[in-house]
Amino acid sequence: MSQLVLTPLKNIPLIRQGDNLADILVNALPETDLELRNNDIFVVAQKIVSKSEGRMVSLADITPSSRAMELVPQVEKDPRLIELILRESNEVMRVRKDVIVVEHRLGFVCANAGIDHSNVKGEGNDDAEDVLLLPQDPDASAQKLRYEIKQLTNKDVGVMIIDSHGRAWRNGTVGICIGLSGIPALVDERGWKDLFGYTLKATVVGVADELAAAASLVMGQAAEGTPVIHARGFPYPLNDGSLKELIRPKKMDMFR
Repeated sequence: MSQLVLTPLKNIPLIRQGDNLADILVNALPETDLELRNNDIFVVAQKIVSKSEGRMVSLADITPSSRAMELVPQVEKDPRLIELILRESNEVMRVRKDVIVVEHRLGFVCANAGIDHSNVKGEGNDDAEDVLLLPQDPDASAQKLRYEIKQLTNKDVGVMIIDSHGRAWRNGTVGICIGLSGIPALVDERGWKDLFGYTLKATVVGVADELAAAASLVMGQAAEGTPVIHARGFPYPLNDGSLKELIRPKKMDMFR
């Protein structure tokens, strides 16, 4: 197995709506002493993708629905934020103080529809109460970024967009993949042999989430300012995966 090397890209600026992420990532390579190669991977924090795509919303512009107001006593959150969570969700699954667990409109289960306050600030108004929504279509965002990087560099790379999510039955958040292009989401090892010749019967590895978690560890969660990780040595052949592959069908989900 080859060595997997994860390198934070240096000097990524604060991202604003309309910024060209491909230009920014490619320009950061020489500052990080990296020369891009085929099969390298960019792991990109959801926040900068959402910011560049204009997914910031001011709570001042939101009018809560009656359903949002009904949830206020249980959740004890701003009803305007609850309203945004409802708009970004297919289904409310669990409710307690500070948390609404939902099936996001993209299909995965997460807290508060992935809407974020941290490291989010609008322009020109400290009281704007801005929050950030997840990208509208993270797979499409990853595909666009990958295409634009190839146009600039003539290199075939993978692109992954990640976010921090909690997990059933375990404490703590980890980085997971919410969008990808040019990277396998899963590797099916059923039929492979182990060290003793046993044939694997049930092993399907979530390789995109494994890489997302590793990159998130390097990326950090607070004021590190390293929202892009360059990965080299991913131990599986690159091919096109999609978010849908990572989402367990409801009929097979034993945790709901």
